[in-house]
Amino acid sequence: MTGYQENDVDVALYGALALWSCSKSTKNKEAICKAGGIPQLGRLLKSPDENMRIAVVGTLQECASEESCRMAIQTKDMIKDLLKNLRSDNDELQIHCASAIFKCAEDKQTRDLVPMYKGLQLLVSLLSKADNKELLAAVTGAIWKCSISMENMAKFQDYNTMETLVGLLIDQPEEVLVNVVGALGEFAQIPANKTTILKCGGIRSLMKLLKKTNQMLLVNISKVVGACATDMDCMAIIDELDGVRLVWSLLKNSSADVQSSAAWALCPCIMNAKDSGDLVHSLLGALDLVVELLESTNNEVVVSMCAVIAKIAIVKENMAILADLGVIQLLTKLASTTDDKLRRHLADAVCQCCMWGDNRTAFGEAVAPLVRFLKSKDEAVLQSTALALFELSWNPHNIITMHERGVVKVGCRPVEAGFMALYFCFS
Repeated sequence: MTGYQENDVDVALYGALALWSCSKSTKNKEAICKAGGIPQLGRLLKSPDENMRIAVVGTLQECASEESCRMAIQTKDMIKDLLKNLRSDNDELQIHCASAIFKCAEDKQTRDLVPMYKGLQLLVSLLSKADNKELLAAVTGAIWKCSISMENMAKFQDYNTMETLVGLLIDQPEEVLVNVVGALGEFAQIPANKTTILKCGGIRSLMKLLKKTNQMLLVNISKVVGACATDMDCMAIIDELDGVRLVWSLLKNSSADVQSSAAWALCPCIMNAKDSGDLVHSLLGALDLVVELLESTNNEVVVSMCAVIAKIAIVKENMAILADLGVIQLLTKLASTTDDKLRRHLADAVCQCCMWGDNRTAFGEAVAPLVRFLKSKDEAVLQSTALALFELSWNPHNIITMHERGVVKVGCRPVEAGFMALYFCFS
């Protein structure tokens, strides 16, 4: 290499180092992307100079947190080069490459490209370097995001990834735990994997982690617990370890994400726990908290509380307490919503609450707005609404309101879709 060439390499290296330093700022990331810096950096991924590649990948992984930058990074060659550099023996280079994959794999395009270059097997092999916690955090993050795609998850299962991940639930920093549990949350969507998590001791480890305070970790744990609670063997261990009480306590967390994720986890727990009705009744202030969160300003929290109420209200004693706490008035107030997800779970809650006492009469003011739900194009909303109106129709005054609001006319659509409940309202 001539003196001039060495000088050019030095200039490029210092430029890459400067960009890396600047890329910590969101504004600068966008500026790098707009100036066409991502493709230029991509070309330098092939540089023979290792320090150059470290600076380049360091910049790319910083920029990958921005969606506009990820789109530029997610080219076939750039992902291929990132994976090639991930095979390096240099820990720092591996960390930045894995981090870049972690961030880019938020998008399906990257998740599809990684297995094309045998990246999944490479990521799993790097789990053996568990002593390097920074690398472990980046690699487990990449595995988590890649496992969102079912095809990738199937390949991870072939590599016994889940068993390794469960083993990482003990004595790891929170940065690693968040990603490990996030990955397990994806794996747990497959019924057979729940059994594997149980057999490897994952449920017990997760119950211990519920006492942590990291909010992202708690969100991810709730997802795994909720998925595993649909398996009766897993639910037995959750019950044994007082897991329902621990998850319920998360509703007191200040984070709306933690509150809603805990609520979704509670739904299958309430349905499958042994003596769940008595358990809910015994939890001091539990029902008060659910009703209180119905007035949250966060829509996902409100939706999840409606879902929980639909499960709690199955037990008569719990419904009586909810009614005393004003749940019927609050649910009625929510009936003006136009959000389909809220409509569906609100209708489910109304339907279940109608099973007890004089609640059908108490929901009188909710009937007219519920009829409007039948104009939704979401079949799940139509089904839940039809069932709610069916229960409400046992009250003569409610039938009059339905008729005045044209329920027969708008009700044709869900009936045609196979939801026959409205038919029986008038039979």
